[in-house]
Amino acid sequence: MNRNLTISERLKDLRVERGLNLEELSAQTGLSKSALGSYEAEDGKDISHRSIVALSRFYGVSADYLLGLTEIKNHPNEALDELHLSDEMIEVLKSEAFNPRLLCEMAAHPEFIKFLTDAEIYVDGLAAMQIQTINSYVDVIRAQILDRFHPNTMDLYLRTLDAAHISEDDYFCNAVDRDLNAILRDLHEKHKKDSNSAEASNPASDLKQALEEASNYPGSREEKHVIVLCKQLGIDYDSLTPEEFRMLIKVLSKAKRLQNPIPQRGKYKYKGKGHK
Repeated sequence: MNRNLTISERLKDLRVERGLNLEELSAQTGLSKSALGSYEAEDGKDISHRSIVALSRFYGVSADYLLGLTEIKNHPNEALDELHLSDEMIEVLKSEAFNPRLLCEMAAHPEFIKFLTDAEIYVDGLAAMQIQTINSYVDVIRAQILDRFHPNTMDLYLRTLDAAHISEDDYFCNAVDRDLNAILRDLHEKHKKDSNSAEASNPASDLKQALEEASNYPGSREEKHVIVLCKQLGIDYDSLTPEEFRMLIKVLSKAKRLQNPIPQRGKYKYKGKGHK
């Protein structure tokens, strides 16, 4: 995800948050639909002073936020001491050694409070006594069984009691991990369509599909090699000119992995694209 949103991204997000289309926004702000659309385009034109004022008032955000000068929408003059941050945290935030937008979205997620609560319980050892009590109860039951029945140490019931022991570290690390994973999964889904997010593709599956398509093509072995290469590179095979096709054949003929290891009599002679 981007560290900072562009002006066009900020404008589009604000409009979408309010469930408005461009026509509705135009009616409520007095700005033309075409101008509003151009402001939200990836290569959008410069936004006018009048539009900045109108949109910042309409959305209730600062002009600095619209222009990308700050990430703060609604609290530009918040006193630092009211944020309850330590000196160390302030230095970390100022260092920009991480993506501050990601941190903000994580902290604003509804599951973040649960994550911090579970982390606090573990860090402060608030459940240590309860866990020790449970483990002690299990140990008493185990001792009684040993004293009365003298089972083998590998007895199913003894092993079950051993497995019932709770590790404070394992329990809370798993709990915190589940909390954090829930947050990150939601943010991952939210940003799947971001311009800088990786495409959800599987190279192995793409190659398999390309090979299957090539194997079904009624052309020569060389043509099938070119089809696979074009698929992998995102080239439209049908758009190749005969000259481009011959050049690819010439290049592929130098690839050792594509050369037939079995000598053949009457070796195939390339006739040209489209010839069998």
